[in-house]
Amino acid sequence: MRWLRQLLGSRRVQLDPERQQALLRDVRHRYGAGSQARFPEQVEAITRMLNDDDGLVVAARIVSEAADEAHTHLQAQAHDVYRRTGRRLLVHRRNYRPLWKEAGPALRWPLVGLPCGLHPYAQVTAAVAVVGSHAPRLDKVTDPNPLLTRVFEVLDLTTVGMEHGQVRVDTDAATLADRLISTAGQVLAAMDDPPRLPPSVREVMRRNNTLDVHDPSGPRVVGGINLGARMRESLLV
Repeated sequence: MRWLRQLLGSRRVQLDPERQQALLRDVRHRYGAGSQARFPEQVEAITRMLNDDDGLVVAARIVSEAADEAHTHLQAQAHDVYRRTGRRLLVHRRNYRPLWKEAGPALRWPLVGLPCGLHPYAQVTAAVAVVGSHAPRLDKVTDPNPLLTRVFEVLDLTTVGMEHGQVRVDTDAATLADRLISTAGQVLAAMDDPPRLPPSVREVMRRNNTLDVHDPSGPRVVGGINLGARMRESLLV
């Protein structure tokens, strides 16, 4: 694997696992829903904390952990639906859209209330931004391929929630979606042999509708986001 050969063969990469653990604990416990700071302020603070190779490793772990726990949460919801109704729901990580089309009203958005304590609009948004801004260095510290898969998975969960009503489309949600799209594009551009786009992304890219974006503290519409257009702009490189 190219990334592993570079990691083992480069003397410039000096990682500190103990510092990574300390950074992860700090990010997990100081920020999130319980913080007094607004989400954009938290994102700015976290991105400053993770602005080196150890921080990039932590950011990659946050994205992967959020995706893994969200998948586990959805599996539990599907099992609960089956237990109560006998209705069997299929949960496919590569494409959550068929699940939402079949049972959207019965599902809760799984990125909120993660057991790991990560909040989508604080730690996850910041981690995604760090991964994108350091995309050319990803293969020096980790394997970018499974990480890109997790970025697309979180993007799928975010956009499907916005489109089907489980997620209020405010500026925080729009920021998460926008950064997921731009980061996916940055990671793809940094890869020698980028993979095909997942079916969930290709489906959204065929659309051209704009969602209203609201103020987080009230009903006022402050802008809009066209998910399909943003994906075509960033991912068709």
